[in-house]
Amino acid sequence: MEQVNIHDAKTHLSRLIERVEAGEEIVIARNGTPVARLVPYVASKQRQLGGWEGKVWLAPDWDSAEANEEIWREFWEKIEREPER
Repeated sequence: MEQVNIHDAKTHLSRLIERVEAGEEIVIARNGTPVARLVPYVASKQRQLGGWEGKVWLAPDWDSAEANEEIWREFWEKIEREPER
């Protein structure tokens, strides 16, 4: 992994990008101290809908008024008990 200073990186950015596209990693330094790293971009995988289907179970009343009221009440009771920071 090669290290280049910021001035050289600004001057030769196109060349550095070509090297990164070829798979190389380059460290950019300020006064000899590494501050950034140029690495090849890796696109994230497209997420598929329904990936959790059959793996997660929700109770039939998970979003009922009663469940929401209980969550609300427990949340605010906890907030009122905690000391201010």
